[in-house]
Amino acid sequence: MYNIDSKSRNGLPAQYFPKGDTIMKLDKVLAERKNKVIYRDGDLVAKVFDETFPKSDILNEALNQARVEETGLNIPKIEEVTKIDGKWAIISTYIEGKTLKELMDENPDKIDEYLNQFVDIQINILNQKAPLLNKLQDKMNRKISETDLDATTRYELHTRLNGMHKHSKVCHGDFNPSNVIITPEGTPYVLDWSHATQGNGAADAARTYLLFRLDKQDDIAEKYIKLFCEKTDTARQYVNEWLPIVAASQSVKGKPEEREFLLSWVNVCDYQ
Repeated sequence: MYNIDSKSRNGLPAQYFPKGDTIMKLDKVLAERKNKVIYRDGDLVAKVFDETFPKSDILNEALNQARVEETGLNIPKIEEVTKIDGKWAIISTYIEGKTLKELMDENPDKIDEYLNQFVDIQINILNQKAPLLNKLQDKMNRKISETDLDATTRYELHTRLNGMHKHSKVCHGDFNPSNVIITPEGTPYVLDWSHATQGNGAADAARTYLLFRLDKQDDIAEKYIKLFCEKTDTARQYVNEWLPIVAASQSVKGKPEEREFLLSWVNVCDYQ
């Protein structure tokens, strides 16, 4: 366990902490979220969670990432799980490059090219196996039960979910262009495996489609799902069957700005 306090420690300022034989400097913030801060120092990244974040979720995220590492996919490597000033932290390798979202924003004329690459990366992930990952169906059933939807709707969603084909593909669970880094050499790396499961790839595609829609990128969402279905020889109707299930599971995050939109998709009727 590492401590960072207001006083210097062994002559080091408060924002430093030792990792093995090296000193990691926590003063360059890459991103801030509601309950975590991500720092970079050289070739390492520290994702530091606040005290309210459940320890089980943090350890599960690290375990997910370690299990996905074993597939050989290009992802940041877990270096350590530790505590910094009483807060849990995951230390992993830093990946130099730009996100696909940044590249899309900077080069709108290349959207189709980047979307093709994006879908190919997702298909490569779905082609992997990680038999120790949690099962997507179990997670979805749990999330549906946690919603405040009425009992009839929950029953219909559980019934639909349990009737879907059970696969064992690696599903990222939050696959969007912000979670794909392209290195200067052109190699793609995929970040943020906290929601990873094994299950039906169409559910992962439905989730990505909804993420584009949530970001008000409706045209890109339609291009994305068309590409995914063409490249995987999957019927659009089959992906659509997952939309109410995925929307319900996403709604439990409790984001007010998303809730109304997601609940509009929680409908057991067939989407065309």
